[in-house]
Amino acid sequence: MPLVTGFRYVFQGAKLLSHPGLRLFVLLPLLVNVLMFAIGLAVLIFFVSGWMDGVVSWLPNWLSGITWILWVLFILLFGVAVFFGFNLLANFIAAPLNGLLAEKVQLHLTGQDLGESSLGAIMASIPRSLGREISKLTYYLPRLLVLVVLSAFSLFIPVLNVIVALLWLVFGAWMMVIQYIDYPMDNNGLSFRAMRRSLNQQRLLHLGFGGGVSILLMIPLLNFFAMPIAVAGATALYVAEHETLAIIDQ
Repeated sequence: MPLVTGFRYVFQGAKLLSHPGLRLFVLLPLLVNVLMFAIGLAVLIFFVSGWMDGVVSWLPNWLSGITWILWVLFILLFGVAVFFGFNLLANFIAAPLNGLLAEKVQLHLTGQDLGESSLGAIMASIPRSLGREISKLTYYLPRLLVLVVLSAFSLFIPVLNVIVALLWLVFGAWMMVIQYIDYPMDNNGLSFRAMRRSLNQQRLLHLGFGGGVSILLMIPLLNFFAMPIAVAGATALYVAEHETLAIIDQ
């Protein structure tokens, strides 16, 4: 099944990170991810406490019994917002490092050297890497806005909220694919449009991979390693399923 095959690439990515020749290139993206998660957690703890105290102070006495429910809902909603916000920031900061990791994973898998790995080469790749991240945002944000609007309507339409919940799951998985498979595709000269076109040709395969990354991001402690695992897994998926696309796109 394509979904299962895509999911397995997440495990392959985790296995690849244990290779001695790749550990150095895993370390820096991992440190960026840990730092962003730590900052996000600090922001969550700092703001949630103050904001909830303010909200609770406005409640009438007869609603004091539901305070704990508000705490749970507020922490979940704000936690998701902080998590995805800092995850996006981490991807921006680590984009050149993730591109380098994808390059080294491809070298390990195929023996194909895509270019220099010097500090100068990494610095030169920063504008291109940030440009690709902006392309992802322009793809991501309009669709996110549509889902937010649908979510608001779903509060009043019982059947719609089930559909919207499924759409959020599919959207999250698809964005994980867009985010991480773009690194090896960019390294091999594929345009952002060509990358999206190739993903659409095997949607279930890629949704399986994106779903696996989404699950990994939800597991405490393991989510620190989600970024390098996803980059390595996406590169393995590219090598196995897409490697001839760079020639076609030229």
